[in-house]
Amino acid sequence: MVGVVGGTRPALPPADDRDPGTTPGAVPAGTRMIQNGMIQDLAGRRWAERRDRVAEERRVTLALREAILPEPGASIDLPYARIAVRYVPAGRASSLGGDWYDAAPLPDGRMFLAVGDVSGHGLPAIAEMAQLRHALLGLSMTGACPGRLLTWLNTLVLTRLDDTTATAVCGHFDPATRLFTWAQAGPPAPILVRRGGARQLGAPRGVVLGATSSLPYGVADVRLEPGDLLLMFTDGLVERRSRDIGAGVSLILDAAVTTGLGTAGADLDAGLDRLLEAIGGPNPEDDTCLLAVAVTEEGPQRA
Repeated sequence: MVGVVGGTRPALPPADDRDPGTTPGAVPAGTRMIQNGMIQDLAGRRWAERRDRVAEERRVTLALREAILPEPGASIDLPYARIAVRYVPAGRASSLGGDWYDAAPLPDGRMFLAVGDVSGHGLPAIAEMAQLRHALLGLSMTGACPGRLLTWLNTLVLTRLDDTTATAVCGHFDPATRLFTWAQAGPPAPILVRRGGARQLGAPRGVVLGATSSLPYGVADVRLEPGDLLLMFTDGLVERRSRDIGAGVSLILDAAVTTGLGTAGADLDAGLDRLLEAIGGPNPEDDTCLLAVAVTEEGPQRA
């Protein structure tokens, strides 16, 4: 037994190292600061890793697109027309999609023109876009009419690409007759700019690729004139979350006139850039393909 000197028992020390004034179960302030700092540091590292992954995915996606598609800002000068293309990637990395275009001469002298869009975003959509673009270009070398080409392409989507849909407009431009013959599978119809006015072409029958095999694809044609400008585009050009496709088409019709597209001697490349700016710039949620054909005075004519 321990004796008590002076008659007063000394206070026993606390059961642990905490300050006697600390509420049982509470975490000391210094410890909380360390824990909060560790959590913030961990959250910061995870955010940085996610940012780097997104940036890397966007870099790989754009590199793949560039390897698949022709140069997006390139122009093609022909004896009878000038062709210019704009591909504008989505503003958000996660929204990069399967938009594509083609402009290729055929063995018979006609020009094959096409734009299209595969549903979805990211690398899977781009991989499927590559299959459809190359398939359609190969099929076009047969010289078959655009409606038949889309029928064949629709069969490919239905049988080889599960749960996939796509849209496309394709056609032949004959320089000898200046006749543009085309078919469509879902996207907005082309726009014709002529003598200071602009209108959307009447679309032949056609449904989205991958929807059904029971409906045929119709064909339409229009004879272009020297000075005409034909605009083919995917729905990313006209559709926004804040507006529907109809309102977007109206904007393009107005902008095609106010920006001077189609006027004699106009710079086609600069005009397309002004058009894109006039309708609101890049779409943050979808890619955009715009293909323009300016018909010149040159080129043989036959009856």
